[in-house]
Amino acid sequence: MDEEERLRQRLNQEIESFSINKLTQLGNQAISLGLIIGHGYHGGKYEILRQGQVLLMSPEKAQTYLENLIKEIGH
Repeated sequence: MDEEERLRQRLNQEIESFSINKLTQLGNQAISLGLIIGHGYHGGKYEILRQGQVLLMSPEKAQTYLENLIKEIGH
């Protein structure tokens, strides 16, 4: 593996880590606002527990879902 490939791989890992942190922050914010009761990775998907529902989606869709949910209540 050459230097360029190592740098590309490290950048991808850092981007993924940032995305996971953002998703965790949004999930925790939604919990603190009483919008959901839980969240986290489950079986390769992102799981959101809300009002008796279990929602499984990609991390990207989960981020958009949580952002929209939080925006709906104006926080």
